[in-house]
Amino acid sequence: MASSTTLTLDIQDLAFGGKGVARSEGKVYFVPFTIPGEKVVARVTRQKKNFAEADLVSVAIPSPDRVAPPCPYFERCGGCSYQHIGYERQLEFKAAQVEQTLRRVGRLAEVPMRPVVAAPAPYGYRNRIRVHSAGGITGFYAHDARALVDVEQCLLAVPEVNQALARLRRTPVREGDYSLRAPGGGPYFEQTNPEVTALLVETVRACASGSGTLVDAYCGAGLFARALADRFAKVVGIEANSAAIDSARRQAQPHESYIAGEVSLHLGDVLSQHPAAETTVLLDPPSEGLAARVCDLLIGAAPAEIIYVSCNPGTLARDLALLGNAYELKSVTPLDMFPQTAEIEVVAYLRIKA
Repeated sequence: MASSTTLTLDIQDLAFGGKGVARSEGKVYFVPFTIPGEKVVARVTRQKKNFAEADLVSVAIPSPDRVAPPCPYFERCGGCSYQHIGYERQLEFKAAQVEQTLRRVGRLAEVPMRPVVAAPAPYGYRNRIRVHSAGGITGFYAHDARALVDVEQCLLAVPEVNQALARLRRTPVREGDYSLRAPGGGPYFEQTNPEVTALLVETVRACASGSGTLVDAYCGAGLFARALADRFAKVVGIEANSAAIDSARRQAQPHESYIAGEVSLHLGDVLSQHPAAETTVLLDPPSEGLAARVCDLLIGAAPAEIIYVSCNPGTLARDLALLGNAYELKSVTPLDMFPQTAEIEVVAYLRIKA
């Protein structure tokens, strides 16, 4: 079949990442900007042995969940995947994708899902964006391409960020990447959606038993450590970013301490100094998930409970499979940190097996 072939396809599912899934004559087709239940016309752009990528040409029979995207750059800009889907349905799809990923990748027979936590503001929530400037164009990379889309404003960003974008566009700048943010923040990772971050903290607090020691691995500037400090007799944070550690130390209470360095190098020593039965470990790793050594250290030390905050259901599922021999997965809570995109935040709560 030539890569320019046009087909009529029935969209049956939505893959993690946002593309609709269709099956025809033994082959799987991935078509962006579609919704399960739709019949679409699509043009094949890339052929593989068992699957193909295709562009949406038209929607022959639309889903009742389809809405008019408010952004003029949608489908060209690579930032958003779901503006064509009503928000409540977006939440349902994301929660289902989390459960399916944990079942498939983590080989979990049962996933104790809790209701997905919606964002209070589906638009206008990002306190920072990263734009690119080249060839007289300032904006975001295109969908599935390295070409730039010239963007005057981003509907996901807060007004202060769009004001910064407008200033950048008026100013002659060198080609390169530019991080635009609302006032505040530091030179280290911070969540980009303050309202959902507050709900994330509430979710984590609801999981923690408290009383003994909290070990906050990948603690950043101490977001979770500070929020949980009143529940524990001792708090120890570990973080590789020295600027974040400096910030955490400046705000620390007497029973909080922070270690600058890799989690895999320090976690074992920290866990060995505290009674396992009275220790809670909070994990908030980057999208790559946990190093194998970190999983080994956790299984060997056997702290009473683990709260795992993840921005990548795939690596979360992998790590839960590794921890599954020693820990029981008690709950999984998806939170929509990034509405209109295919991204989802997840909090998994685990208890040591008896």
